[in-house]
Amino acid sequence: MEELVEYTVLVRRTAKMTAGGRKFHIDAWVVVGNGKGKVGLGHGKALETPDAVQKATRRAKKRMIDVIIVRDTVPHDIMVKFKATKLLIKPASPGTGIIASRPVRAILEAAGYRNVLTKLIGSTNPINAMYATMKALQLMRSPEEILRAKGKMEGRK
Repeated sequence: MEELVEYTVLVRRTAKMTAGGRKFHIDAWVVVGNGKGKVGLGHGKALETPDAVQKATRRAKKRMIDVIIVRDTVPHDIMVKFKATKLLIKPASPGTGIIASRPVRAILEAAGYRNVLTKLIGSTNPINAMYATMKALQLMRSPEEILRAKGKMEGRK
């Protein structure tokens, strides 16, 4: 079994008004990754914080995706829009580190990236930022895939 890292990115309390007063629930967002190209995002709701985090972790493990890592960074620039959030992700030179907001950083670190530049434009809502990051990582293509699509892989080893 591979070793997974977990980041609890967001825990918030929500309330519902009932005849007897407010009824509180906990919302938890968890990122799980192996640091070698696999990452997942999960959301859990429960009456208590540990239960919500546990549920989110279980869902994140179920929804793990494979991502492409080229020399500790992303293979190419990408701009993704999710609702009112636009996210720009760019490769960075070695030693730069991960320049990102907390939710975006959690996903990139869990996936195994070491040097990435990001910029959130528009809404900086953490939930939308996490979804935009996952969408961007799914849309990433390896250099070989790009060359194959352009028809330039003939003659290369």
